[in-house]
Amino acid sequence: MAEVEEREEMVEVEELSDIKSEPLDIKSLLSGEGRDFLVRNNGDQVKIDNLEGKLVGLYFSASWCGPCRRFTPKLIKTYDQLSTNGDFEVVFVSGDSDEKSFEDYFHKMPWLAIPFSDSTVRSKLDEGFEVYGIPHLVIVGKDSKILTSEGVGTVSEYGVDGYPFTNERLEELKEQDEEIRQNQNLRTLLVTDRRDFVISNDGRQIPISELEGKTIGLYFAVSGHPFCEKFTPELIEVYKKLKEKGESFEIVLVSSDENIKDFNEHFSSMPWLALPFEDIALSRLRRLFELQGFPTLTVIGPDGKTLKDDVVETIGDHGPEAYPFTPERFIQLAEIEKKRLESMTLESLLMSDDGDFIIGKGGIKVPISELVGKNVCLYFSAEWCPPCRAFLPKLIEAYNEIKTNDSNFEIVFISSDQDQGKFDEFFSSMPWLALPFGDKAKEKLSRTFKIRGIPSLVALDKKGRLVTNDARNLIMRHGSKAFPFTEERLKEVEQELEEMAKGWPKELKLEVHSQHPLMLISQRWYTCDGCNEGGNGWSYYCKECDYDLHPKCALKEKDKIVDSVDEVEMEKTEEEGKIIDGAEGENGHGEGWVCDGEACRKA
Repeated sequence: MAEVEEREEMVEVEELSDIKSEPLDIKSLLSGEGRDFLVRNNGDQVKIDNLEGKLVGLYFSASWCGPCRRFTPKLIKTYDQLSTNGDFEVVFVSGDSDEKSFEDYFHKMPWLAIPFSDSTVRSKLDEGFEVYGIPHLVIVGKDSKILTSEGVGTVSEYGVDGYPFTNERLEELKEQDEEIRQNQNLRTLLVTDRRDFVISNDGRQIPISELEGKTIGLYFAVSGHPFCEKFTPELIEVYKKLKEKGESFEIVLVSSDENIKDFNEHFSSMPWLALPFEDIALSRLRRLFELQGFPTLTVIGPDGKTLKDDVVETIGDHGPEAYPFTPERFIQLAEIEKKRLESMTLESLLMSDDGDFIIGKGGIKVPISELVGKNVCLYFSAEWCPPCRAFLPKLIEAYNEIKTNDSNFEIVFISSDQDQGKFDEFFSSMPWLALPFGDKAKEKLSRTFKIRGIPSLVALDKKGRLVTNDARNLIMRHGSKAFPFTEERLKEVEQELEEMAKGWPKELKLEVHSQHPLMLISQRWYTCDGCNEGGNGWSYYCKECDYDLHPKCALKEKDKIVDSVDEVEMEKTEEEGKIIDGAEGENGHGEGWVCDGEACRKA
């Protein structure tokens, strides 16, 4: 009997998958055995019949899911704004494994839910709607047809502006956005049907007309974001200096705060203007300028056209001197930056108000002057970053080999760790020196060398001048042979690689990979599908199958392999192999950072 019931349930799931273009029987989908209701977080039961004629969002989510916790407030904001219409409802389909987690998470939601006890219906919905990842939002129209299974992206991008989430409405919004881009001015950017003003933090309404003809900075920010908290005081200082000079410059906050309390507290510290909280133009501006992260400061010229997509980094480097953000000014700033890099020394880079030393093992102080005249690499890294931990053994190997041949070489660890304990733990595994944890020089170094992700390895020559900020990739590709990382040396290494491959066949057909021929190519790094070990330099590669073999694994006859091919070209550590496969590519614990498997970058 149990087998019959299981077969019948599977048929229902298969049928659900087959009729996605047809009207759905919402009541049948959401009802359970002996249950024709949904629940609210206060325990109230709501008949499923009440959903008839409404737009319904089926929200697949779980308390343990980080992306879910980030998306849920966005959905709540959209739901609250649409709930006054009375024709939109959301039904939570939980992926939690225990009832307490479900209740704690559901308690924050203003909508309905499948009762946690009805795991049969929740599982049926998961399978029927092919939910392979969460958060997942299926929006069903008033005609009971599925409008979209990409509701998370739709709500994130359009918010309430996307209602009623039909293809026609989304196309209409895209056309409006394109029209604004083609005819951009301050009014098309900031004015809506309901508002032609911005606000000050004391409640005044400032007409948009008063901003026309000025250079405007649209400041995309959110309260509590670590990089916003760091940059906002710098921007306030620049703003005040430009105002004191009488410059025709204004800033308008475009906030992504989730509630009015956070918005008010955040805005209260700012001397500039803002779009009102939950204004319809907020999501439109984020779309128009394809916002990638926080903080972003987009500059609009006096003619209403975009001068620069983002000047956060420029303001960090040059302060008020970056004004008026014109192309001509950026050419001047580039020349200033070039001269600054040419004139910098190790002392000017590493010294700060915190001291004129770096540290070795046991916290011993090493005067910065002892590094003068040496080739120095600055190693930007952190214990919480998986790619950093995976790269470290390779860097230690290269460091020891270089030091054996050249004692005038050193590495200085520049930490992005969150506390002294983690810094000490990570630094204890390194054979080189470090900038003290929390030293003020760290921010200056990150800014000088445009460090956007870790691990990063910056190579300096004996005079303290920049050789390359891409030394990490050079180590990964060539190991210690890349030293001293100059263009001349890299040309020599490439020539050595070419010599190494002379006599090797350019193409192989092997039984171990009979589908396609393998082509000899130069690779940065890879995992050999033959021996499962890492490698760099040369590889026999199938593009169609993403299949790699070491030359030593691919070549049938041992005498075809040049004996001088050493471990630097042929081997990689198991940990590095994990990075290639993405196994270590989950987010680390660095607040404000996102790890993608190859590097951890500022969010």
